[in-house]
Parts: sequence; structure tokens; C-alpha cells
Amino acid sequence: MNQTAILAGGCFWGMEARFQNLKGVLETEVGYTGGNFADPTYRQVCQEITGHVEAVKIEFDPAVISYRAILEAFFKFHDPTLSKDNCSSQSSQYGSVIFPLDEDQTQIAEAVLQEIKTSNFYDCRVDTIIQPASVFYPAEEYHQDYYKKHNLIELEDFCC
Repeated sequence: MNQTAILAGGCFWGMEARFQNLKGVLETEVGYTGGNFADPTYRQVCQEITGHVEAVKIEFDPAVISYRAILEAFFKFHDPTLSKDNCSSQSSQYGSVIFPLDEDQTQIAEAVLQEIKTSNFYDCRVDTIIQPASVFYPAEEYHQDYYKKHNLIELEDFCC
């Protein structure tokens, strides 16, 4: 039975493209979650009035890739120290957030995050938070599969 992960770690275009390349990832969708505003638009999220972050919903086959491996990839795919109050200033919609869907995912997320925070890999404080999953609003169609639609084969061809 397939599982779902919801993660936010910067621009959702790049995150989605990276996850699509992982063996065991079956489907991805970009959208907005974690906020307090129903059915937000990209413009509203960018204006920082909704409380949402840009996120990726990932459907994966746990027989091929585990939730832990998804989270380990997540931390390789973005810099979890970038926040408004840390080393570099950036918009709140790009926050680093893990949205567990059940108690099992919460326990795994807490363990992985603790390992990352104590690894001393980063020069700055890791600002990733764990927040229970809430409504996931799919982003507008032009955001879905952005890299594929624009023939950006190499992730370095476009930087969010």
C-alpha cells in the first residue's frame, strides 16, 4: 500500500523535481499547506498573508523507499538553516517543515530531525519544524511539473 509524505523546503519547483527522481516515488504534487487561509493562491502565499508554505505532496511505495529515506533525501535537497531569523533572510513561504500524517511518521520525523540537528553538519541553526499535516491545497496548474514543462533537465538550469 502506497504512502504519502508532505514536506516544505524552499521553492516547490525544485523540491518536486528532485523527489521525482527518487526511485520509489510514484507521484508528486506541489501546493500550499500549514496556513490559516482557505484555498490560497500563489500571489497570496507570496505576500505572506496566509501563513502557508510551498510544499510537495509525495506518494511513494514503502517497499521501495521508506519514509525515513524520503526525509533523509529532503535534508539533502534543501538548506534547513535558511529562515528569516537565521543565517540568511528568506520569505516565510520557503520554510523548512515536515508535515507528518500519522504518529508513525511523527516519530520518524522527530528522530531524523534530532539526528540532523546534532550532526554539526550545518554552520547555522537548523530551523526545520515538525507540524501536524493540515489541508493541502494544490498549487495552480502552471506550477505542477514546472521543470518538465519548461524542459529544465538539469536542476541547476533553473534556480528558484
